[in-house]
Amino acid sequence: MRLVNFVKTNPIATSLLLVAVASGFFLLFPGVDIALSDLFYSQRRGFWLKRNDFLGLFRRSNDILNTIVVVVLLGSLAVKLARPDKPSPIRPSVVVYLISTALLGPVLIVNVILKAYWGRPRPVQIEMFGGDAPYVEVWRITDWCEQNCSFVAGEGAAAMWLVIVAMALPRPYRVPATLLTLVYVFLVSFNRIAFGGHFLSDVVIAFALTVLSAAVMHRIVIEQPPKWLTNEALEAGLTEFGRSLRGRRAGAGAR
Repeated sequence: MRLVNFVKTNPIATSLLLVAVASGFFLLFPGVDIALSDLFYSQRRGFWLKRNDFLGLFRRSNDILNTIVVVVLLGSLAVKLARPDKPSPIRPSVVVYLISTALLGPVLIVNVILKAYWGRPRPVQIEMFGGDAPYVEVWRITDWCEQNCSFVAGEGAAAMWLVIVAMALPRPYRVPATLLTLVYVFLVSFNRIAFGGHFLSDVVIAFALTVLSAAVMHRIVIEQPPKWLTNEALEAGLTEFGRSLRGRRAGAGAR
C-alpha cells in the first residue's frame, strides 16, 4: 500500500527510479541483452525473422498509429478553431500534454539526443551476430555507430507513448485501452529485438524515459499548470482565436 501511495504521489521520482533501476540492471547483467537477442539469431540466416513480410508490416503499424493519434489531436484543435463557440472535442490541456510528452520523450530525448550521439551499435552490427563492432553497455558513448544508433529504441518509445495516450482516455475506456495497448507495445518492441534492431535494454530504458517524460509534462500541464496553461485559459484562447479567424474570413469575403 505504501508503494502504491508513493507511486501515485511521486510519479516523477518513481519514473526516475525506473530509469535508474533499468539502467543499473543492464549494466550489472549485460549478458541478458546478448542472450535474448541470440534467441532470434542463426549463424546461417542471421536475424531471419526480419525477412517475414507480416512482421515487417506489423512494425510499420506503429508509425501509422502514432500518425493517426497526432492527426486526431491536432484535428481537435482545428475543429475548435472552425467552431469557436462550441467546446473542443478533446480538452486542449490533454492535447498539449500528449503532444508535449511526445516531443520531449520520443522525439527530443530519444531520437534527437540519445540515438544521434550515444553511438551504441545495434545487435546486427556486433561481432557476435555477424558484424564488426563490440557489444557496448547502456549509457556508454562510443563512435562505433555514427547515426540512428541502437540506444535507445525509438519505436519502443513511440509505442509506449500510445500507452500514455490510452491512459488519457475517458474513464470508461481507459483501463481496457491501456491493457490492449500494453500488449501491442510488447509485441512491437519484441519485433525489433527479433529483427536484430535493438537490445532488450534499448527497449526497456526507452519505455522508462517515455514514462518519465509523461510524468514531467503531466505535472506541468495537468497537475500544476501556470495560469495561461490551464484548460480554461487554453479553451478561451482558442475560442478568441477562432472568432478572430472567422472575422477575418468574413471581412475577406465582403471585399
